[in-house]
Amino acid sequence: MCSSDLVLGLVWPHGLELLFPPDSLAAVGMTSQLGLVFFMFLVGLEFDPAMLRGQGRLSLAVSNAGIVVPFLLGAAFSVPLHPRFAPAGVGLLPFCLFMGAAMSVTAFPVLARILAERHLIRTRVGALTLTSAAVGDVTAWCMLAALVAMVGSGGIGSAAVTTGLTVAFILLMWFVARPVLANIGPRGGHGVASDTVSLVVLLLLGSAAITEWIGIHALFGAFFLGAVMPREHGLPAMLAEKLEDFVTLVLLPLFFAYSGLRTEIGLLSTPTDWALTVGIILVASVGKFGGTAAAARLAGLDLRSSAAIGVLMNTRGLMELVVLNIGLDLGILSPRLFAMMVVMALVTTWITSPLLERIFPAARMLAEEARGEEPTLPTRVPGQIGRAHV
Repeated sequence: MCSSDLVLGLVWPHGLELLFPPDSLAAVGMTSQLGLVFFMFLVGLEFDPAMLRGQGRLSLAVSNAGIVVPFLLGAAFSVPLHPRFAPAGVGLLPFCLFMGAAMSVTAFPVLARILAERHLIRTRVGALTLTSAAVGDVTAWCMLAALVAMVGSGGIGSAAVTTGLTVAFILLMWFVARPVLANIGPRGGHGVASDTVSLVVLLLLGSAAITEWIGIHALFGAFFLGAVMPREHGLPAMLAEKLEDFVTLVLLPLFFAYSGLRTEIGLLSTPTDWALTVGIILVASVGKFGGTAAAARLAGLDLRSSAAIGVLMNTRGLMELVVLNIGLDLGILSPRLFAMMVVMALVTTWITSPLLERIFPAARMLAEEARGEEPTLPTRVPGQIGRAHV
């Protein structure tokens, strides 16, 4: 798994330095960012608007609760952390907003992989969780884009320009690029041609460069391009098949290694630091698990299914690491707080499978599903890139 690079950087940074000498860090960082651009394109490919059909009020309730509750708890918890952990010059508002957004992320690709491995995607709980995670992650990334624009701008005027350009970019992608891209799909049962893949890669790099120029980070351009790619003729699956092995086996391990090198666990040297780390884990878990489980329960699901949804939505994984690296690059997170948040991401991801098996074993969930009604499902089951999870 790709997480081995990250763990090596966490527990034995000197060993990882032997593999990646300090002189190579600039190249490793640049290559890892390229890997993230391709990865976010694949994540955009996985977001199929068809998943929203038939899910209705329940999925919206769960996804909204999975954003609002952890955001508010994370922002409130970060207020006393600001004087001690915020880098110099970082105001309270952007610090709290970023911490709230970071607490709100769910790792959609990781979640898809967990459900696929347990054969739970076609259960009611699996379909609902996957839809809620997709909607919630889009919302969280829009919030993060707004925050990046606010932090990166030089004032109200610059922020307004950045916001206007971002809205124009989204409208251009949806109403102009999407209809044009509908013509590049395979025809007559043939696979995607090599020149089509080359064209997509060029468009991907161009879209990422535009959003980087706008000031909302290259990852958003990559994600938006993936989201507007045509779904007809199985094009997303074909593109994922062409790109995912190179991305997940070559580029993403460099990102994990780079994240591991940037995570200085030695900075957490006091019992207070570790107590705060535990507090961050608890706040993140209570917000995500508690918010989504309560929303599902209030919407009419039984207690066991609601708890299972809460556990699954608490998965963070690689998406959380992407967000944290953005925060570190922007200077919002200090290295010490970055290390605490990385530990939170690892713990909340690792605990998902064993906790889910204890609360609602896969065999029991499948047996109960067989006795009930079939859930409304997307036409294309996601999970192509889930194996890249932490």
